[in-house]
Amino acid sequence: MSKSVQDRVIAIVAEQAMLDPDEITLGSTPAELGIDSLGLVESIFAIEEAFDISIPFNANEPAQSDFDISSMGAIIAAVEKLVAGKA
Repeated sequence: MSKSVQDRVIAIVAEQAMLDPDEITLGSTPAELGIDSLGLVESIFAIEEAFDISIPFNANEPAQSDFDISSMGAIIAAVEKLVAGKA
């Protein structure tokens, strides 16, 4: 994983969850971090803006999305893939 992408995504999610970035691990789930569906959507918008990418995410049916939100590691990997595809 690219450290800069990882650090930026963790910083965005930490800000949304009102946590210190050090409290977030790659295994943390949004629910464990106290992020509800609205917070998740806001985090996704912030990630899209920060990386100038479009995330294929359906907040109403996350299981139907190609964007895995099961853990921070999965979110970071998906963002890295989108960033790499943009280059």
